[in-house]
Amino acid sequence: MAVKKTAKKAAKKTAAKKSPAKKAVAKKKTTKKVAAKKAVAKKSAKKTAGRKVAKKSAAKKVAKKAPAKRVAKKSAKKATTRISSALASVEVPTSAPKSVAPVSAPKPVAAPKPVAAPNASTSSRTAWIVVIGIAALVAIVWTQSSGSDKDEEATPTPSASATAEPSTTPSTPAAVSVVEAPTDFVALNSADGLKLRWVAPMAVDGLTGYNVEIRANGAGEWTVIATVPADQLTQNVTKASDTGWTQFRVSSVYSDGQTASAKVFGIAGEFK
Repeated sequence: MAVKKTAKKAAKKTAAKKSPAKKAVAKKKTTKKVAAKKAVAKKSAKKTAGRKVAKKSAAKKVAKKAPAKRVAKKSAKKATTRISSALASVEVPTSAPKSVAPVSAPKPVAAPKPVAAPNASTSSRTAWIVVIGIAALVAIVWTQSSGSDKDEEATPTPSASATAEPSTTPSTPAAVSVVEAPTDFVALNSADGLKLRWVAPMAVDGLTGYNVEIRANGAGEWTVIATVPADQLTQNVTKASDTGWTQFRVSSVYSDGQTASAKVFGIAGEFK
């Protein structure tokens, strides 16, 4: 019995010794659990605070957008009302507007150039020159009027029946652009001499006739023995003697005085 009691006491002592250690361990575990719970609570509080801040900022943005939308709606309504009132006030024309001729812009007028003021000396000189000129003109007019009066007294006045003849001035003929000489100019024997014959030129505008000319022995001046009209293409010449020889020439004559000569040829004997 004593042994059991001592054993129980020893067990109690060991249990008493072990209990503070268990209590310390239990306290540590509880403190850790409390700290973990506090950390979890803090995290959840932070999360909820962040969510609340995000909700507030979103609410603020929505609140800001709402007035802007209202202002935009109000301005759009005002613009539509103004446009409708302007369209109502405009009168639509029933007929098409008449075309208006464009008005040309007036040409710019050049500014007048400044005139330099004359010197006093030059103005006085010009004044004296003008005075002298006027005096000279008066003297000339006086002498002319006195002389004309004397002439009128000396010359008799013409009668009313006399009429002045109009003065006619000769008109200058127009220049001829193309002139040509006769062609195929030949001499044919005749009873008393030769018969000269030629062909009219192609350029007949302004052609008035032909000049028939001769020259003795191929020297000296040409002598016109006949001037025939444009429609005459022959001319007879008479043989005067058998001495020497004679050159013959025929030329086209135009209205402006131009001439064109055919080819010259010579025949033995004297012709006229």
